[in-house]
Amino acid sequence: MSERKLFRFNGGVHPPEHKTESAGSAIVAGPLPARLVLPLRQSIGNAALPLVQVGERVRKGQQIAAADGSVSAALHAPTSGAVVAIDDQIVAHPSGLAELCISIASDGLDEWIERSVFDWRGAFDAGNGAEIRDYLRDMGVVGLGGAVFPSHLKLAGREALQTLIINGAECEPYITCDDRLMRERAGQIVAGIAIVRQLLNAREVLIGIEDNKPEAIAAMREAIAQAGAANGEAGIAVAVVPTLYPSGGAKQLIKLLTGIEVPSGVRSTDLGVQCFNVATIYTIYRALEHAEPVISRIVTLTGNVARPGNVEALIGTPIADLLAFAGELPGSSDHIYGGPMMGFALPTTELGLSKAGNCIIATTKATFPDKGREMPCIRCGECAEACPADLQPMDLYWFARSREFGRAQERNLFDCIECGACAYVCPSSIRLVDYYRYAKSEIWAAEASKKSADKARERHEFKQFREEREKREKAERLAAKQAAAKAAVPVADTAVTPAGDDDKAAKIRAAMARAAEKKAADAAQLDPDALDAEKKARIEAAMARAAATKAKRDAAHAGSGVEPAADDEAKAEKIRAAMAAAAARKAARDAAQAVLESPAAAPAAPALDPEKAERIRAAMQKRDEEKARLAAMSPEERAALASDKQARIDAAKARAAAKKEGEA
Repeated sequence: MSERKLFRFNGGVHPPEHKTESAGSAIVAGPLPARLVLPLRQSIGNAALPLVQVGERVRKGQQIAAADGSVSAALHAPTSGAVVAIDDQIVAHPSGLAELCISIASDGLDEWIERSVFDWRGAFDAGNGAEIRDYLRDMGVVGLGGAVFPSHLKLAGREALQTLIINGAECEPYITCDDRLMRERAGQIVAGIAIVRQLLNAREVLIGIEDNKPEAIAAMREAIAQAGAANGEAGIAVAVVPTLYPSGGAKQLIKLLTGIEVPSGVRSTDLGVQCFNVATIYTIYRALEHAEPVISRIVTLTGNVARPGNVEALIGTPIADLLAFAGELPGSSDHIYGGPMMGFALPTTELGLSKAGNCIIATTKATFPDKGREMPCIRCGECAEACPADLQPMDLYWFARSREFGRAQERNLFDCIECGACAYVCPSSIRLVDYYRYAKSEIWAAEASKKSADKARERHEFKQFREEREKREKAERLAAKQAAAKAAVPVADTAVTPAGDDDKAAKIRAAMARAAEKKAADAAQLDPDALDAEKKARIEAAMARAAATKAKRDAAHAGSGVEPAADDEAKAEKIRAAMAAAAARKAARDAAQAVLESPAAAPAAPALDPEKAERIRAAMQKRDEEKARLAAMSPEERAALASDKQARIDAAKARAAAKKEGEA
């Protein structure tokens, strides 16, 4: 069997491996913790959306959070128990910040839900690739090599893929979880490769494994042979690559195995190549063939522990429980999550294991000494020689430090895979990767802010457009209504049908009847007889007062021998004129009353029928009785009645105001 030709990528380093400490022990089942803490953000993209509530009982494998959009993945209960909290807790992240997590108290039963295997072959034969991808998304399958990219998106590629690359390099020091997985479960990995190859219609499959894993290489080749797959260009081939960090990077491994260099801003699928980690392939197989969601992963426990090795741990297991299971020794200075090159120090060991957690290293001052104080950059160029992405790390460092993020982007900042090779060789002990991560986070934050502002502007512009459209439509409706009214007027004037004449005459008669009723009501309120009697009494009283005054003056004049003044005659004349005017007004009112009572008095208006006339007379009589009752009341009773009437008026006004406010 001839070895496949390999192609070298630029840069790379070869730090001490420290793999033998954990690679010699078989994978063992991890502890069943009393409490699991599961972050909802288990992949690149959107965090999952909770489907459970506090106090709810869940079973192993039950979906407890659903994917939020396409760039997301679901989350499942790693064991049976009760949901005890859904709150913000510190997660495994370099920032040490808290994120929303679901906490489950285990009941110790480890009870599975009922599972049914998905017929992915039938869906594939029917051309329902989207159904298969949705199923993998809902099973929580993500990249387990460290990037945690949702795997279902990588299966939505070209109709025919040239090369499918399986990443078994595991180039970072200390980590051996993929090595042990290939040694012990090679058959299931090969079965998963066959599934993915069929889904992507790949012409060839290349499995890249570093030459420091001879047992894994042998196990994979044996599994391929047992599966009946032929090696070579048309089959599945194991390609042994040299041990050089970071040969496990996707672009670096593609360059090693195919010679294809993926340019900046280009996806590997556009060049006919796709890459999957061996652990990801294994979980795809378990999901499609055994209906098993991603609820556990293989994690390397190493460093300052009594029993270094690899453990199949439940997602959400507290890091402290895993370290206790491995027998952590006294003197640990820190705990690194991931490998020593790309990992980061944990803020606490009480947080839960995530799907990205492939290694936990308990460090000591002896094994991980301080790099020393950061010194100024001397522009020696060592970082550029070590960079596997062909970047200029010293320029990116200066731009990030001076916050010139635009210039950093121009230098392809986002092509940096954060492998740490530049910082590893830096003689000035500059933590270069930290600066790159800072610059990336600032750019992402600025882009998110810009997107939010753009969205707000779009909403405002749409609101203005909608308001203008509504005004225009309203004006058009009004204009159309006016035009229709104008068009209807001539028709009504020139072509009135007999039915139209009858209707118009009926409306005129109804209007005349309403006018007559109003006139009768006004006449009833006037009450001529009562008004005449009251005025007559006032006139008689005035005349009596005038007679008394005149008699008094006559007596005064008789005593003095002087004749009455001529002005008495003038006053008497005025009184007689006032009486004549009152008599004339009474005659006019009597005539009006006669008009109301006489059917023939108003030929232009319709005559009142007897029923209406009777109601008018009853109203007039009721008015007389009310006046008589008021006249018989004492001043105190009249005041109380007026107060009660005013209270009713105020209440009616209040009700009207409340109704108006309700309508507004």
